[in-house]
Amino acid sequence: MWENLLPALALVLVIEGILPFLSPKGWREAVQQASRLSDNALRMVGFSSMLLGVIILYFVR
Repeated sequence: MWENLLPALALVLVIEGILPFLSPKGWREAVQQASRLSDNALRMVGFSSMLLGVIILYFVR
């Protein structure tokens, strides 16, 4: 498992960097919109993202 962790984190960084690299203005606007969401809405977005990731991992593995 640990041998997969570093490549997985590297891939997350690459994916996270795509939007600000391709469209800095759009990324900035999206972050500003996200900053206006309530804490509960942000938690739901984070939880949904984690749940989707776990489901994808389940089917890939």
